[in-house]
Amino acid sequence: MVAGSLPPHMILPNKHGIANYMTDCSVLRTFRRDIKLCCMKRQKKLPSKNLHHEHGYGAASRVFVLSDLHTDYPENMAWVKCLSTVKYRGDILLVAGDVAETYKNFVLTMSELKDRFQSIFYVPGNHDLWCRLDGHNYLDSIEKLDALLDACRILGVETRPRMVGGLGIIPLLSWYHESFDREKDINGIRIPSLEMACKDFHACKWPQGLSSKDVSLAQYFDALNEKNRDLIEDVRRHSSQIITFSHFLPRPELCPEKRMLFYPNLPKIIGSDCLEGRLRSIHGKDGSSEACHLFGHTHFCWDAVLDGIRYVQAPLAYPRERKRRMNGGEDWLPFCIYYDGHLGERLSPCYWSDYYSYNKRQPENTKLAPWVARFYSR
Repeated sequence: MVAGSLPPHMILPNKHGIANYMTDCSVLRTFRRDIKLCCMKRQKKLPSKNLHHEHGYGAASRVFVLSDLHTDYPENMAWVKCLSTVKYRGDILLVAGDVAETYKNFVLTMSELKDRFQSIFYVPGNHDLWCRLDGHNYLDSIEKLDALLDACRILGVETRPRMVGGLGIIPLLSWYHESFDREKDINGIRIPSLEMACKDFHACKWPQGLSSKDVSLAQYFDALNEKNRDLIEDVRRHSSQIITFSHFLPRPELCPEKRMLFYPNLPKIIGSDCLEGRLRSIHGKDGSSEACHLFGHTHFCWDAVLDGIRYVQAPLAYPRERKRRMNGGEDWLPFCIYYDGHLGERLSPCYWSDYYSYNKRQPENTKLAPWVARFYSR
């Protein structure tokens, strides 16, 4: 998802729609000119160690990352089923949420992945907890969360912290809250409300007292990590290196500024301050050269180091995004984040994280990017 396009859980009441707008080649050309990235064309081939060469017998396990599989789309399910049953048999896959909307597709997807990788680790995303169209009469999204975690236990999918050799892997549960957004709001244009734009407000069901409108859900999900406190501490004591991962964003800087986005209120529904605090308690306040956190949700490829921690997003995303190579396509996934005892080579190029490596964020600047201004003037 490049240049602020919206995932399908975001709806804009515009008869032309985001998809038609983004197919306008002139807009894409303007986008490439306006943001002045250091490198706008994705490499046709990533470094060989990051790709899908066959795992040799006796070699150390590699760790791959993938988020936002959305296998309710037949094209995405077909992509999963086309993954080699040989090349990853000694490897680990970290799945950073949004596997599928329905329980049936979730179980099928995780079963397919388990047949291909030695170990799977998983954290839930917002789409995973939708209760609509599922065929199951869940009391609420918490009950569905429990059902998914039970399914993972049966399938042998890891959802708790664990050491693999000298590497510690720590899944972190999370949810977003509006106050995560601290940028100045965009005014002067008609922006749909969060309830209109985000299906989570209708597809998720929460017990009384929990809401995305305040910090209650973010705090609830963060508190669930306390159940794994002893495991986390054990991993911290005995691991030479740790990778944490979540679905939601731990820092606002991992998303383009509001003025760059077709839905400027997107930062209100993407991340949690609790999450950043949680992972800093694991990696240390200042991080380290080997500290890494993986995330998903926004469908922007991302690879950047902030305050000593490397943050990476490697989304499969939606078929229409891949067809337009808005996230680089699909040939480079899953992305190898760890091999030979060290973090893998940088995911490059990443349109937006590359941009911010050369351009300072301007959170007080509310002047819309040209492509966004044109969209709202239609």
